[in-house]
Amino acid sequence: MALTLEEMTAVGAHQKGHFRLSSGLHSGDYLQCAIYLADPVRAGRVGEELAAAIRSAGLAPDLVVSPALGGVIVGHETARALGVPFLFTERQDGVMTLRRGFALAPGQRVVIVEDVVTTGKSTREVVDVIGTAGAEVVGLASMVNRSGDPNPFAPVPYRALLEVVFPTWRPEECPLCAEGMPVVKPGSRPVA
Repeated sequence: MALTLEEMTAVGAHQKGHFRLSSGLHSGDYLQCAIYLADPVRAGRVGEELAAAIRSAGLAPDLVVSPALGGVIVGHETARALGVPFLFTERQDGVMTLRRGFALAPGQRVVIVEDVVTTGKSTREVVDVIGTAGAEVVGLASMVNRSGDPNPFAPVPYRALLEVVFPTWRPEECPLCAEGMPVVKPGSRPVA
């Protein structure tokens, strides 16, 4: 069963309103994948679907790495479905780093798994962490791609279960701000 926007909406993971995204952009739509992934059956299914997409792309990772906090559940479930270890990154003093106690070995083949890709900033920071450790990013995957680009990480292979395009605006151009609608900052990352 493929992930759909209708299913995400039905469980409350697709929200409508006025949101300030982590990128600083504003949108009338927000995807809170943690709500969707709170059901272990759905989370397992998403991990299996992403693992199948990774395999069909011909990738054979040694491990999966995800950025905390949003990518942890989906990354873990994807690693489980692939039968490989899982690591995650976190921000320490504003810098993306591997979680304490985790290490990468030079030459390890890594797939980065995210919940939602909008600008790709967090994912690119994880790419840098992996490269600094001497490991190789062989592919990327996410539940949702809302970047508007089929592969925002080209030439590295990228797969998403769901592609959506929601309008975004810089704050000074936001029609929702112009209407006086209060803005909400969801998510776990501070606004850039």
